[in-house]
Amino acid sequence: MKPRGLLQRAAETFDLPADALAGLPKLELVGDGELRVENHKGILAYGREEIHISGGGWVIKIAGEGLELRAMTGIELLITGKVSQITLV
Repeated sequence: MKPRGLLQRAAETFDLPADALAGLPKLELVGDGELRVENHKGILAYGREEIHISGGGWVIKIAGEGLELRAMTGIELLITGKVSQITLV
């Protein structure tokens, strides 16, 4: 039997998703018009056709048309517009 990691055991104990404990970004795309990004580390670049977000170890590049940052907290971003591409770099 394989030993379980500390984050996995904590997630199971407290009934939490392991990605939240690890601080990994979580992306939720609703159709092509709404993108939620949780556990972000800030916005690196912002424009109507491209938005770059720090995801810790990655840069999340969102491309599309009419992109707009509708809401931002320390934990979550809400981006609207026509999302055509999401790239992790």
